[in-house]
Amino acid sequence: MTIRFATPLLALLLATFSAFAHEAPEQVPQGLIHSIADDAVSGTAAWYGGKFNGRKTASGQRFNASALTAAHATLPFGTRVRVTNLKNKRSVVVTINDRLSSSAGRVIDVSRGAAQRLGFVKAGLADVRLEPIGRASARAGRR
Repeated sequence: MTIRFATPLLALLLATFSAFAHEAPEQVPQGLIHSIADDAVSGTAAWYGGKFNGRKTASGQRFNASALTAAHATLPFGTRVRVTNLKNKRSVVVTINDRLSSSAGRVIDVSRGAAQRLGFVKAGLADVRLEPIGRASARAGRR
């Protein structure tokens, strides 16, 4: 019975440590991560808004579809990230204030306002590059 649990655990550990080699592990779904270079990550982004407007995010802030915010699976709340649409080279800086399921198949979900600036509202999805650039000031989160 121990061997039954050890094999999946070993596979998970190997997948985790292979990320440190700056290559996407084979177990990652296609489209989640295309490449990793230093702290920058490329993958698929989607946008959200509408029915979530005014609801509390995972950070406790109220979601504003027009604000430049985003959901990410692991980055700390308040992290500022430059998101660049790889198709049209438009970029915007968003602040992480919500959580994205790691099984979502995307690297980030941005607000509708950010998606408009990036030029992919109509398409719904875009290939993007993420570059963490630091933390937002404490004052920025208090609205």
